[in-house]
Order: sequence, then structure tokens, then C-alpha cells
Amino acid sequence: MTVGKSNSLADADAADPRPPALHAEPGSPTANGPAKGSEDGPAKSPSTGSRATAWIVSAGVFVVNLDLFIVNVAVPALGDSFDGSSLASLSWVLNAYAIVFAALLVVAGRLADRYGHRRGFLLGLAVFTVASVLCAVAPGVGWLVAARALQAAGAAALMPTSLALLLVNTAPERRPQAIRGWAAIGGIAAGLGPVIGGLLVEADWRWVFLVNVPVGAVGLVAGARLLPDVRPDRAGRLPDLVGAALLTLAIGVLALGLVKADAWGWRSPEVIGSLVAAVVLAGAFWLRSARHSAPIVELPMLRTPAFAAATLAALLFSVAFAAMLLTSVLWCQQVWGYSAIRTGLAIAPGPLVVPVLAVTSGPVVRRFGAGRTAAVGCLLFAVGLGWWAVALDTAPHYAAGLLPGMLITGIGVGFALPTLVGAAAAALPPTRFATGSAVTTMARQTGSVLGVALMVTLLATPDGPAAALDAFRHGWWAAAATAVLAAAAALALPRPGAAGRA
Repeated sequence: MTVGKSNSLADADAADPRPPALHAEPGSPTANGPAKGSEDGPAKSPSTGSRATAWIVSAGVFVVNLDLFIVNVAVPALGDSFDGSSLASLSWVLNAYAIVFAALLVVAGRLADRYGHRRGFLLGLAVFTVASVLCAVAPGVGWLVAARALQAAGAAALMPTSLALLLVNTAPERRPQAIRGWAAIGGIAAGLGPVIGGLLVEADWRWVFLVNVPVGAVGLVAGARLLPDVRPDRAGRLPDLVGAALLTLAIGVLALGLVKADAWGWRSPEVIGSLVAAVVLAGAFWLRSARHSAPIVELPMLRTPAFAAATLAALLFSVAFAAMLLTSVLWCQQVWGYSAIRTGLAIAPGPLVVPVLAVTSGPVVRRFGAGRTAAVGCLLFAVGLGWWAVALDTAPHYAAGLLPGMLITGIGVGFALPTLVGAAAAALPPTRFATGSAVTTMARQTGSVLGVALMVTLLATPDGPAAALDAFRHGWWAAAATAVLAAAAALALPRPGAAGRA
């Protein structure tokens, strides 16, 4: 649940002066030039093929990014629809998606390398579309959570293949522009998501998921006819599926222990058992990654100081961001009594700032360095959360209360997140760029899970307006503290002129 979670490849352009097209693994379309043909048919003409591919890929990437924001806005409506559902239960609608996406991202990318990016994209879009229908018709929270997990599996297949497809028929001199345009889709979805989500929820929360269906259907029909493909590397190693399962279980039981801590008690056998199981599973995942020939996480990358610092900072920042997004929706609708559409409009100014700063912050990064730029962004984000903790109360006052904090946090995201993701990529040699980008995205998704779980624990079930205000303030201060920790991690990044590559 992170803004612009697909922005990693373009973000590297701001952190590294080399053209983004050079950041490619051998065998990718970026490294080898435009594909001459497809495993499934002849090549299209470069101009026609590139335009068609751009539209199809953009549509798929847009609905995946849009899904994050519109589902967050729908959480209170889900609680009203499924009577008796607690915030702890509803949090799994968000967390199931993030957990599965994090665990399958590298797996899906490597399978697509082996069997073809076109097939991977179309399969991912088909699964995402069908899962969206299942989400819309879900009769209960459990069914909805299961459908969301399936939806995440489709997104995990769609996202890593989308950029490769976009570059197949793109001339080398136009690839940097194509990458920046691809990355901007996440920012556009972030800005429009809260408003679109509010409009759809006003009609019925099920439209939040059904809106994906026509886009997916058109994309599948057009993609089957028009999308190109690179020749798959059928000799490539199969990914570590057991490692993916261990990672999924580790994050899942950790989130379970945090979400249920209020109901079960922090010292209960269930919570302690969940936390211990998470540590054991994470240890097993680490050991397997050290021994497997195609691990989910290549551990030597984590011994690159700049990559480790940027990835840790991105994880911590994602904890704070997910907490901010969920609490802002709940505050507007449950404390101030805003409608879904009014909530979407209230939240929108923050996300709208992000793509503007993400595109224009390159000179700042080059002047002051990625570490200091990202640290300032993290600290601004913490200031925005602190503003809410001090300025907000149960009486609605948007212009003087919520709006300043929303704008400050938006500015913080714009400086911090693209810079951190770009710095993580720039810390690695070109042959490890794609894998490193996937690991950073996994870290961000894991942070999102922890942020949602943390807020569910702190908000719990406050009794009365005063208790609710205290609970939200505790949540905002906790998220602000996490953002400060992210700033400290970011400062470990090398300054301009220092060697940042492994």
C-alpha cells in the first residue's frame, strides 16, 4: 500500500545520471534492443506496436495502482455492509493483498522471464480481473480476503512484465521518456484514487472492484492481438517457491499477532506464539535464501550498505505511510462523519502533490544527495502527522486542521519515496537492478502490512469521542516516530560523489 509502488524503475533516473534504459538485466528488451518478433506472432510495426502496447500496459498498471486508494476509502463501507466485522477483520482486506503481492513479485517476474512477458502480463491481468469480480460478489469478509489474495497474485504477475513489454517496440532514444511515463501512472492513480473511490463507494462498495472489469476485459482482448514479447529464457532457473511460502507465512503470522493483540492480550499464548512463529519462519526463509540457487531475496545485495540503508528506510517509511492513509480515511468517516466522496476529496490534495515532486526532485537529489533529500522528506512526513496529533479534534475543521497535514505529508512522500527507491537501485550494478527493485518493493509492501496492523492495534475499539481522539493521536505519534527512524536510515546513504555501487 504505498504511493506509486510501481515507480521504482523511473525513480532510479533521478538518483542515477545514466539513462534508465541502461538499468537492465542481460536478455531484457532494454539490454538487447527492440524485439524482432514474438513467440506468439510476428512483430508489429514499431510506431503502431509501441502506441498500442503503451495504452494496453498503461491501462493494466493504472487499475492495479488505483486499487490501493479506492479500497482504502471503502474500508468503513465494508464494515457497514458486513455487520459485526471489526477493524481487525477488515484490515485483512488490505493486508492479504500486500502480503501475497510481496511474496509473489519476484516469483512471478522470474516465471515471466522463463515463459514470456506477454503471457505473464495477460495471465496477471486475467487473474486480477476475475478476482475483482469475486471481490465484488463476496458474501462475507472471509471470501473478500481470499479474493483479494487472488487479486494480488494477478498484480504480482502484471507489474514486473509491464515495463518489459512497454520497451519492446520503443526506440532506444525514447526509452527514458517511456519509463518516466510508465512510472507517472502510479502518481496519477494516487491523485485520482481517493476521489474515484469516494464516488464509487457512494453508489455501492462493490463498484470499487467492478470498475476494474471493463478495463481488464478490453486489455485482455487488445493484448492478445497486439502485445509483443521478448524471447523467453527457458533455461532460466525456477524461483524458490518454498521460500515464497515461508515469506508469506512469516509476514502473515506477524500481522495476525499485531492485529489480534488488543483482543487476545499482548501476553496471551496466541500473540506470543504468533510473534515467535514469525521469527522462526523468517529465520527459515533467511537460511533457505542463503542456500537456494534462485532465492526470493539475494542476500549478498543486503551487504551493499547503500542498498540496505535505502531498503530499510523504504520499509520504515511504508509503515508510516500505510498508517497515515488508513487513519485519514477512518478519521474523516468515523470521527468527523464525512461521506465517502467527501473523504476522497479531503484526502486527494496530498497524493496530488506526490507526482509533481517525484518528477521535479531530480536536481535536489543531485545537489544534496539521496540520503539528505530522503531524510528531509521523511521528517516532513513526520511533521505532517505531528500536526494532526496536535491540531485535530473531534469538531471538523478541514482547512485549518486536516488539509495542512495532508499537504505536508504529501510533500514528504514526494521527496522521500522516489528518492529511496531510486537510491536502492543505484546502489547495485546494472545486472542486479531488476532483482534489487523487486526486493525494495517487497520491503515496502511488508512495511504497509505492519503499518496497517500497528494502527489496528492502537485504534482497537475506543469507547467514546475522547477515547477515539486519544487513540488516533497515539497512532499518529507512532507513525511519526517510524518516519523519523526512516530518516535516520536514509542518512546512512552516501553523499554526492561517494561510491554508491557495489
